[in-house]
Amino acid sequence: MTVLLGYVPTPEGNAAFAHALAEAARRSTGLILVNSARAGAHVDRALASQTDLDQLRAKAAAAAVKIEIRQPLDGQSAADDLIDASGEDGVDLTVIGLRRRTAVGKFVLGSSAQRVLMEAHTPVLAVKA
Repeated sequence: MTVLLGYVPTPEGNAAFAHALAEAARRSTGLILVNSARAGAHVDRALASQTDLDQLRAKAAAAAVKIEIRQPLDGQSAADDLIDASGEDGVDLTVIGLRRRTAVGKFVLGSSAQRVLMEAHTPVLAVKA
């Protein structure tokens, strides 16, 4: 059993991390954190810094949760990376953070969160900041 987290270094991402960590601790299981850039981008505000990742590792260690951090740079979208990871053996729950968007924003830009909600291979816990 493993909890999967889609993480970006934002208030929404940090709220999702807190819930995913608590869920992994409650289930006595590991946590896979996926932090993806926009498709093909190697420099992106969505990518967590090494300092951010070290802080997340420390929080996981304090909670006695084994964490695996992935930062795929394979050119897929963040939603695709998370959907693919949700289909791996042993993944039981996917956790994502949600931000508020207008209807026009969703129409023009699409919604990665909506794709994950609809296409993930596991139940999805959506967390607001």
